[in-house]
Amino acid sequence: METISLSKFKHAFVFLTLCFVPHLVHSNVTYDRKAILINGQRRILFSGSIHYPRSTPDMWKDLVYKAKEGGLDVIETYVFWNVHEPSPGNYNFEGRYDLVRFVKTIQKAGLYAHLRIGPYVCAEWNFGGFPVWLKYVPGISFRTDNKPFKRAMQGFTEKVVGMMKSEHLYESQGGPIILSQGTRLSGRVMLFTLLQVSSNPGNNPCTSYILRLSLNESFVH
Repeated sequence: METISLSKFKHAFVFLTLCFVPHLVHSNVTYDRKAILINGQRRILFSGSIHYPRSTPDMWKDLVYKAKEGGLDVIETYVFWNVHEPSPGNYNFEGRYDLVRFVKTIQKAGLYAHLRIGPYVCAEWNFGGFPVWLKYVPGISFRTDNKPFKRAMQGFTEKVVGMMKSEHLYESQGGPIILSQGTRLSGRVMLFTLLQVSSNPGNNPCTSYILRLSLNESFVH
């Protein structure tokens, strides 16, 4: 019986590793006010939605890889405030709400991620994704230029962005997230979009954002 040498085994292992380990996304992503640039080239990216709480973590890999096989470049998902903060300041990112694990699944598949942090979600989701406790906040008015609403929204948004940064999931950190997006408030009172770009001005070691504010204006995302 022929004996396979250790050297041949090592070469075979390296070959199989290169063939079957997913290619991880690592690109230079910028924005020139007209389009997203990937490694200096304007790209048309094909995106599709997978809402992580609507499936179990064991299903995510299969769903993401099927999306990739179907020709998608980007996986987009809302972030659902009511499941992540069921009571003020108490957060849940476990099980099917494990957003970090979901984004890392996207990364392992070699796809980009588009994170729609909300706070309002248009996804046939109860109460638009708002936690029930929010309506009992004194003086609050949903989806308007309202200080109590914006204060609560800011706390949740900073929590999510902080988690993504701490796990190095933004593109500027070598992660898959190329877009982080907020929602448009009711009546087009204010539009804000957080666009994550690869440059890091000032002393920010992680992620920089373009904050776009406008009146009576739509924005294609």
